[in-house]
Amino acid sequence: MSEKPGPPQPSPLVQRALGREAQGGNEFEAPSARPDGWRLSERGYRLVAVAACALAVGVAAGNAWAFALAAGPLVWLVLAARPGAKPERVQATAHVPVRRCFEGETVSVRIDLAFAGAAGGLDPAVYPGPGVELTGIEQRAGTVGLMFTAHRWGRWSLGVVDLDVYDRAGLARQSVRVDLGDCEVFPLPSDSSLTPIPARLPNRLGEHTSRQRGEGLEFVGVSPFRWGERQRRINWPATTRRGSIQISQFAAEQATDAVVLLDAFGDVVSAVDGHSTLDDSVRAAAGIARAYLRSHDRVGIVSLGGRLRWLTPGTGSTHLLRIVESVLDVRRDMGYQVPDLDRVPPPALPAGALVYAITPLADDRFLEALRDLAERGNPAVVVEIPAGEPLLDPQDPDAPLARRLWRLDREALRFSLTERGMPVVAWDGEGALDLALAPLLRRPVYGRSR
Repeated sequence: MSEKPGPPQPSPLVQRALGREAQGGNEFEAPSARPDGWRLSERGYRLVAVAACALAVGVAAGNAWAFALAAGPLVWLVLAARPGAKPERVQATAHVPVRRCFEGETVSVRIDLAFAGAAGGLDPAVYPGPGVELTGIEQRAGTVGLMFTAHRWGRWSLGVVDLDVYDRAGLARQSVRVDLGDCEVFPLPSDSSLTPIPARLPNRLGEHTSRQRGEGLEFVGVSPFRWGERQRRINWPATTRRGSIQISQFAAEQATDAVVLLDAFGDVVSAVDGHSTLDDSVRAAAGIARAYLRSHDRVGIVSLGGRLRWLTPGTGSTHLLRIVESVLDVRRDMGYQVPDLDRVPPPALPAGALVYAITPLADDRFLEALRDLAERGNPAVVVEIPAGEPLLDPQDPDAPLARRLWRLDREALRFSLTERGMPVVAWDGEGALDLALAPLLRRPVYGRSR
């Protein structure tokens, strides 16, 4: 039976540029700075070793041929140290044409090396950041091209590159460090097109059918003719049956305000399939925001956890990029900040706005924020990102009981949120988000009365 082929390994040139064996993790260790100035290369050290051994043999044995053998490497080292043999004023500059991309896309970097004189060779050592992977490298005369693949959303450091510039003989080298800067990796929005609406819509023209009568397209009934009504709206079948002029009534089409409340207090990674609740939460938030922006609604976002960030509701195609940029700092090179606020600020939440709280329901501080949100009276929907069941020892006889109690506690939590006027839907990150939001289309979302 043939073995299943493993994942493709990086090329030898990439492994050499990494300065270490390719690893599957995202851990990043800042490399120590290399010595400044010129120093011997590996070839130079080998010549010094040969000369030292030859001199030692000549002194110990008294053979003249050993001194002659040592003269060759020494003369070569002296000639390589003469003025003009090494390049001077070595400088390196990094050029990154595009610093924004989506997950899975490639970021290209070009490093230009400038110096006075002639150089014998160039050897780069690349230390990529935690959120990117070096997938390609190309060397030309005085230029190094790097290709990084972004695997996870966030604001990442591309890393640093140490360039070893050799003299023409290859006996001495000088190191130049280049900082590649940062890049912004946007999450891929989830597939979502459904836009549930609250029971009360603001008095603003939009694409959602409301319960109020207006100048929409959806027929809701007829009413007796009044002076000033448009004649083209006369409903002739109803007029014929009732014997009086009847006017067709239509539902008004209005817009809504939606605010996405993102739980960034923590990140629960599944030990089974490696799913991250924070990754799924951000992708769901981007999908919901994109769906409402396509319906010409106003969308805002609030991220609770670490440093508080919010973006007031806005509309337009470019507003989605502002929403994504506002949450990129949630993941900054795997860093963590102590939360400074666990409540939604009033300026970030317009009255009557529909709130989508996206959370794994694993932090009491976010649950406290949901209770505060329910007291304000805004209609809210809780999108639960399942964090998976706790790992229990199968040999423990009390494990089934503990798992059952844990499940009952989760059911009680969902029931309490529903009783507060917050329907709970679950999305595990697989498939379309519309399947989870579809039950909310049966009726408008009602908020708790003040």
